[in-house]
Amino acid sequence: MYRSLKSCCGVLPLITLILCAQNPQLDPTRHPWQNTSLSPEQRANLVLQAMTLDEKIALIHGTGQPGNGVPPPEQQHSNGGAGYVVGVPRLGIPGIQMADAAYGVTKSQDNGRYSTALPSSLALAATWDPDAGLQYGALIGRELRDQGYNMTLGGGVDLARELRNGRTFEYGGEDPLLAGIMIGSSIKGLQEQHVLGDVKHFAVNDQESGRTAVNAIIEERALRETDLLAFQLAIRTGQPAAVMCSYNRVNGEFACQNHHLLTDVLRTDWGYKGFVVSDWGGTHSTIEASHAGLDQEQPNEFFYGSAYKQAVEAGRIQQAELDEHVRRILYAEFASGLIDDPVQKAVVDPVAGARDSQRIAEESIVLLKNEHATLPIDPAKSMRIAVIGLHADVGMISGGGSAQVDPPAGNAIMPPGKGRTTWLAHIWFPSSPLRELRAALPQSQIQFASGEDLNAAATLARNSDVVIVFAYQWQSEGMDLPSLSLPDHQDQIIERVAAANPRTVVVLETGTAALMPWVNHVSAIVESWYSGTNGAKAVANVLTGNVNPSGKLPITFPLADSDLPHPRLIVPPPGSTAEFYAAQAADHDRAGLPPFDVHYDEGVLVGYKWYAAKAKPTLFPFGYGLSYTTFGWSNLKLSPDGTTAQVTLTNTGDRTGRTVAELYVSLPAAADEPQRLAGWTPVTLQPHESRQVTIAIEPLTLSIYDLTPHAFTRVPGSYTFHAGSSSADLPLTQTIVLPGEQSVK
Repeated sequence: MYRSLKSCCGVLPLITLILCAQNPQLDPTRHPWQNTSLSPEQRANLVLQAMTLDEKIALIHGTGQPGNGVPPPEQQHSNGGAGYVVGVPRLGIPGIQMADAAYGVTKSQDNGRYSTALPSSLALAATWDPDAGLQYGALIGRELRDQGYNMTLGGGVDLARELRNGRTFEYGGEDPLLAGIMIGSSIKGLQEQHVLGDVKHFAVNDQESGRTAVNAIIEERALRETDLLAFQLAIRTGQPAAVMCSYNRVNGEFACQNHHLLTDVLRTDWGYKGFVVSDWGGTHSTIEASHAGLDQEQPNEFFYGSAYKQAVEAGRIQQAELDEHVRRILYAEFASGLIDDPVQKAVVDPVAGARDSQRIAEESIVLLKNEHATLPIDPAKSMRIAVIGLHADVGMISGGGSAQVDPPAGNAIMPPGKGRTTWLAHIWFPSSPLRELRAALPQSQIQFASGEDLNAAATLARNSDVVIVFAYQWQSEGMDLPSLSLPDHQDQIIERVAAANPRTVVVLETGTAALMPWVNHVSAIVESWYSGTNGAKAVANVLTGNVNPSGKLPITFPLADSDLPHPRLIVPPPGSTAEFYAAQAADHDRAGLPPFDVHYDEGVLVGYKWYAAKAKPTLFPFGYGLSYTTFGWSNLKLSPDGTTAQVTLTNTGDRTGRTVAELYVSLPAAADEPQRLAGWTPVTLQPHESRQVTIAIEPLTLSIYDLTPHAFTRVPGSYTFHAGSSSADLPLTQTIVLPGEQSVK
């Protein structure tokens, strides 16, 4: 009702008097910034003029993180999320209720609520479907509002430079165009629900080892064309209310007081209007951080509370600088619709959430191998099927850390009431592959073995028609993987099972790439990622052909750790300081740990560009993914100005299928650049249907960052475009000549 009546104030006199008497915050004569005909900038300025110094200071810092010590009085109105900022009630400005929500709203368990777990952000990127991104964000936005939150702390878009990074599953993959568009779309969908969106961690937060101390060293041109380009595209697509700066240093300076990042790039070059919020404990100074462009400290007020007020009163920080920080926060609140459509708690709809989560999971699943048409398994046939894998009888694993969504009824591998979510616990959702496969294959006899007893698993496999092994690799914030190899002797289990029965299907539950020494010994491989609330049902639908797999890899799967740009993970120096680096306590973060350097000498050669430049074979290339049908490619045509490409796709099989038309470009030799993704479009085709599809070409992918004008420029010359089904399978080619262009946006 509020949404339809709020505009009545100042329009219909009688209704206006009644409504505004009941809710003074709607009265534009009392609060002129409630006039929705004004721009967000104008409304923010009107509020700013009415605020006291103390009210301004309160808006630029948090009030502490629940669970860390005795809560201060300012936290009395906190919703129990990751952070809370006091509003200005007398002016109708609500407090900011923040929740971690990378793949669903967290801490629901502690607050007596329910949240849907979506597939991981990396799984979303594997859909290559911006519409799925909108749905993803909208679901999180609705559940944030239902639970009383008005800001997310999700939106991770850091590139997968280091595949062993514990947070790879929270991000959008290795290519800046794919990651930027997909994560940006989820931000857009979320903010359409009138909550504050967020993009993080700005910037080059590409590993967890020593994250509060590591100094990421990277040349400016490479930085602009890779890590920062992902942020640029995500911000352009999603227009997030906030950008979260990261823990690490970038080229010698902490990201949250890095003037080049926060002012030169974000404000001046990109024209960003929202606010910059620090990662939790990522603020290291008052004056330097303020001058650099940090608008809000979280989760406490070590630097942006009384210390900031004293700096203003002493003239070390100008009032205008404080006002600019506050203005950006107010602008974001008005621009997002948060103030005009305040949050009202409701009951989360778990049925709708599970449905949407499952649909996205089904679209994200990647079929990596399928020899001898092992898949799909025909539900009409009577077969002996073995399901093997630790906990595959009860659930599927999820990603940990601050992104961890609480499963209903607790961790599925623990007794009811005993499986509460704790930091760095391996959390399994009660989405049982065994149960869902039995439901999907009622004619078959399906038996289970955990694989812990190798002989029992091999015997079961030998006596089965088909074997389905569920394998996992757990990841979490606060740690990196020692290797991309599967843990817990799972490679050995798969080898033994495949030796007993070559009709073995491996389903991977991972948040990054996995090594596969057994790849040539199994018949089929399915990457399901961390697949969320209804992940097992989504997997069962794909394995049985109820859903035709269509996901495409957003990261390259290498053959070995030694093929990575950094074969050995760069970690803090050994010795007595190791524990110091590992500590995440706020006092250590504030002190500023001594730096250690990671040199990203590979520069622009991230992911598939690295393997192509170094002529390294891969396990599975970027953009790769099979289907239960086949597709043909023909008639690539480029527009003369290089803004669009057209290609004809034909479904040459007997099943309806969805694929992705991928377009890559090789720049003129003078650009000295590797081949890169230029655009894509998903398309669904009926059996034997042909369709001409149009692919929009992102102008920035045809450009390089020129250090002389400090802008993206297009080099004049020949541009060769390649179309196909992955970065390594591009059957169509066309070359066009384009003129040079300065300051490409």
